[in-house]
Amino acid sequence: MTLPVVICDDSGVAQKQMARSLPDSWDVDISFAKHGLEALEQVNQGKGDVLFLDLNMPVMDGYQTLQKIAEQDLNTVVIVVSGDIQPDARKRVMALGAVDFIKKPFQKDELIAVLTGAGIYSGPEQVVSHPKQRALATLPGLSELEAYREIANVAMGQAAALLAKLLEVFVVLPIPNVNLLELGDLQMALQAAKDKETISAVCQGFIGSGIAGEALLLFHDSSFDDMARLMGYQNELSELAEQELLMDLASILIGACVKGIADQLAIDFSQGHPVVLGQHLDVGRLLEKNRWSWKKILAVEICYRIENFNIQCDLLLLFTEDSLPVLRNKVAYLLK
Repeated sequence: MTLPVVICDDSGVAQKQMARSLPDSWDVDISFAKHGLEALEQVNQGKGDVLFLDLNMPVMDGYQTLQKIAEQDLNTVVIVVSGDIQPDARKRVMALGAVDFIKKPFQKDELIAVLTGAGIYSGPEQVVSHPKQRALATLPGLSELEAYREIANVAMGQAAALLAKLLEVFVVLPIPNVNLLELGDLQMALQAAKDKETISAVCQGFIGSGIAGEALLLFHDSSFDDMARLMGYQNELSELAEQELLMDLASILIGACVKGIADQLAIDFSQGHPVVLGQHLDVGRLLEKNRWSWKKILAVEICYRIENFNIQCDLLLLFTEDSLPVLRNKVAYLLK
């Protein structure tokens, strides 16, 4: 009997990866949803006896979707598949009714083990008539930026998990914002977004395998007090102590995020020494200090926020224009 399955993820790349990873012998009818509200509609229409659910999505995220499923007592087996690999993320979704949690990126054998353990797949019996190919044919073409966003999503989750473990907190993750921009456009966007608060910033370069760029950590000045307490600073912060705190935070987030991207692209990055670009400045003054001579950049923006604390910082990963051909070649497999 054909089993109706919904794959809910705002990334077309992730949707395609999940559909391709399902067992060839599993007789399923696959539907796709871009966010939780679409997934709920499809489950209510009888299209989702099994729901593969991402967590970080627009409109309705995975946590909200699980809450609605419980409130409406919907009959669906939910398996969360997410790049948010914080231990507390797993605990929260299991408490909300998910039967299992799969960390991105995953291996096909891992997925099959989860399906078998959930009692919804019993192993190969017969080859079905290519349900995956039919479903994949319904997906729109994928863009290069979608591939970069999914890679950034996984790296973002790895960095957040490290920060969460070290500080014993829960990091609220956004949807990464990925754009190909003229340098002036980036400067204007940053100025518009951050003109109400002063910030402090750390910059660190990275290079490897024909790819080069800089990571820029923008830390909201209003976050210093709470972050200092979490990181064990006992006294009032001096300017030097603030610099040390910035360096510690940059080491965690920049290091883990850059490594997460490098691992997915199967390359090694060499990282330069971090540099404090400025403290307690508005973005306009900070950007006057930049050393960038690039005309066009690939910009990845990730806004981290720590739950129950007044702590927020923005991580920008800026890839040079010369890196783009290599990056395109590296992500080509995701777009097929």
